[in-house]
Amino acid sequence: MAPIGRTAAARGTRAALAAAVLLPLTVAGPATAASAATAPQAAAQVAAQGTPAQAVPAQKKLPGGLYGTADPEFDGVWRQSLALLAQRSQQLRPAPAAVAFLTGQQCADGGFAAYRADVAKPCDEAAEDTNATAAAVQALSALGGERKAVAKGVAWLKEIQNEDGGWGFNPGGPTDANSTSVVVGALAAVGEEPEKTTAGGGSPYDALATLQLGCDAKKAERGAYAYQPEDDGALFPNDYATAAAVLAGTGNGLGAGPAKGDTGGGKDEPVEAGACTDDPSPAEAADAGAAYLAQKLAAGDGHLPMMTGEGPDHNATAVAALALAAGGHGSAAREPYGWLERDKSTLAWSKENPAALATLILAADAVDADPSAFGGGTDLVASLNATGPQPTAEKPATDPAAEESSDDDGGPGVAVWSLLAVGLAAGAGIGLLASARRKKRA
Repeated sequence: MAPIGRTAAARGTRAALAAAVLLPLTVAGPATAASAATAPQAAAQVAAQGTPAQAVPAQKKLPGGLYGTADPEFDGVWRQSLALLAQRSQQLRPAPAAVAFLTGQQCADGGFAAYRADVAKPCDEAAEDTNATAAAVQALSALGGERKAVAKGVAWLKEIQNEDGGWGFNPGGPTDANSTSVVVGALAAVGEEPEKTTAGGGSPYDALATLQLGCDAKKAERGAYAYQPEDDGALFPNDYATAAAVLAGTGNGLGAGPAKGDTGGGKDEPVEAGACTDDPSPAEAADAGAAYLAQKLAAGDGHLPMMTGEGPDHNATAVAALALAAGGHGSAAREPYGWLERDKSTLAWSKENPAALATLILAADAVDADPSAFGGGTDLVASLNATGPQPTAEKPATDPAAEESSDDDGGPGVAVWSLLAVGLAAGAGIGLLASARRKKRA
């Protein structure tokens, strides 16, 4: 089915508000009509990067089960999904109220908007977005017991896939690297093969290939990914988009964990881009992106810079650690994670921010570090749990048959692999945080 059309006018007040309030925090240069169109992506990126949170208006009341106390208008589903995914990575069973909040946000057609203040009202289809939906699919598939919600979410993502094989932030929006990558993670989370999920003959990896800087780029920029092409078709390296696309290229989502080696401690292969080729495979493209990240991290003493050029980008650095670890580059992944532990501003960035705390926990899991002793003494898991309802420790299964079964309306508790079979049978098919693109300067 062809993607739903979405014009600039359809973006309406929501995009304008996001641009006015949040976009200046993430985009270099003046806000233009083009940058306003990416305002929802900017809002999600701001939420994860831990920039000053927007206070909840007095007339708003936060729903029960939600993690975090900042206004959830632009990131409620995203931060909830990451929080639950991070808890599962630590063998914790999220609180029923937290799961109920997330499942209650789903629209009738299977998609998710960034946040629905009144779930009794039908969804505005134009406000549903791929990043929220893909993140929710990853979280709910990891929880188990939510097979219907997962299947509906994946079906919605497949229905709105662009003809080039990728996804934009909203239905019908132009393909971008971040949205495509987070959807790839959702597909992988339910056992789908992203390369076989096509529309118009294009796969997600075909779409990402058009956004990667290749052999004709400057040597220092080869392997990087652009968020989207510039107006003239040029590609500008975007570090967050690169980390997201490299993670997708490994066939993994946000909860990938470490790439296991023979000893179970994680692979530790050197980062090598290989010979430059105009038609790389997804694995070769991921290696080229990993090489770009490694050299950029080395130039920054272990971190990636903000797109504005003002200070470090903790969020992109954490996702780079995830991506490198998923690609089997253990030592390279530990470099950015080590910087995050050493940098004194990391804790300020992540303080009381569920998305940021969850991203750090997932990065710790990917590099086989202990998130309860971050930087030598900070318990990231306890800090995350303190922002919402408390989870409980996972109880070991005593009945294998019980692990294979699940009530259709049940909460968390079924084994992940049993969910995957159901998702495949249903034809069901991940985000990363979306980042605003910087216009190329003359």
